[in-house]
Amino acid sequence: MHRWYAWRLAALVAMAATAAVWTTVGPLTAETPQTSAAKVWPTKRVQIIVPFSSGSATDLLPRTVFEHVAANVGQTIIIENRPGGGGAIGVSAVAKADPDGHTILVHSNALVTAPAIQHMPYHPVQDFAGVTTLGNVPLVLVISPDKNIKTVKELVAAAKAKPGSINYAAAGIGTPPHLTAERFRLAAQFEGQLVPFKGAPEALTEVITGRVDFYFCPLTVAMPFIREGKVLALAVGGSKRASALPEVPTTLEAGFPESDFDFWIGMMVPKKTPRDIVARIHQETVKGLQDSSVKEKLSKLGVEDMIMQPDDFDARIAREAPIAVALAKAAGIAAK
Repeated sequence: MHRWYAWRLAALVAMAATAAVWTTVGPLTAETPQTSAAKVWPTKRVQIIVPFSSGSATDLLPRTVFEHVAANVGQTIIIENRPGGGGAIGVSAVAKADPDGHTILVHSNALVTAPAIQHMPYHPVQDFAGVTTLGNVPLVLVISPDKNIKTVKELVAAAKAKPGSINYAAAGIGTPPHLTAERFRLAAQFEGQLVPFKGAPEALTEVITGRVDFYFCPLTVAMPFIREGKVLALAVGGSKRASALPEVPTTLEAGFPESDFDFWIGMMVPKKTPRDIVARIHQETVKGLQDSSVKEKLSKLGVEDMIMQPDDFDARIAREAPIAVALAKAAGIAAK
C-alpha cells in the first residue's frame, strides 16, 4: 500500500512539474524598446534556486510562472532544487551569490519561520531583498478516512483523550506547515508529536497510509487526493477559506481563535542587488503571473493571487520575523 501511494504521488509530481530548464524564444532584438533596467537584466542565464525537493508547492509555482517569463525576457531560466538543512543550503547559496539579479531565491515564509526554530547561516531581512510574492497557498488539515474523524473538534477531542499520543507531519522543521500545526495545537490546547519529512509528498504519503494522524498540507499537493477521497479535508489553516475548497471551514471558524497561519511563496534576491534590477525582475514576473494561461494553471493548483511591490514585500518579511519568534517560544520550539 505504501509503495502504491508513493508511486501515485511521484506520478502527479511528474505531471505537474515542467522541465527544469527553459530555453526562450531568443535574445532581445535591436528594435525592442529598452529601459535602463532592461539593459542590465537579464544579460545571461538566470538561475532560480528552490530550497526544497521537486513536487513541493514552493517548487511547482516557479515552474509554472517562469516558463512564461523566460519567453518574454529572451534568456534561459534554470530552476534548481537544493533541499537540505531546513532550506539552509539553497537559501545560503543565494545569499552569497553575486547581487546582479541572475541568482534568485524562490522560497516560502519558511525564510522567516525557520530561523525562529533553528540557527540558520542567513538573516531573512539583512541578507535578502524581496521581489514579489508569487501566491498564497492554502494549508489544509488532512487526515485519513480510516481514522473515522469527520471534524476538527473530533480530532481535538481524540488528541485530548490520550495526551501526547497523536502525531502530525511537517515538510521540514520550521516550515509554514510546521508552524501552522503548532499554532493550531496551542490554540486547541493539546499535546502531540511532530514527525518531520523532507517534503510534502512524503508527509502526505504517511497520512494516507495512516501512520501519521494529520498534516497541514499545501493545497497544491493535497487537492488530487482530496478529490479521490484518499484524505479528508477537515479545515483550512489560513485566515480565510480556500476558493478551491469553499465548503471547508477555517480552523478559526471551527472554533479555535488565534489558530490561523498563512502560507505565501515569493521571490528574493541578494540584499545588495540594485533597485532598478529588482524593479525589472518584479515587472517581468508580474507579467508572467497575470498571463491568462498562467493564472488558469495556478488556479487549478489551488494557488490564490498575492502580488506585492518589492518595498511592501520587504516590510512584510521584516514584520513576520518577530512574530515567528514569538510563536516558536510559545510552542517551546524556539532556537536556543
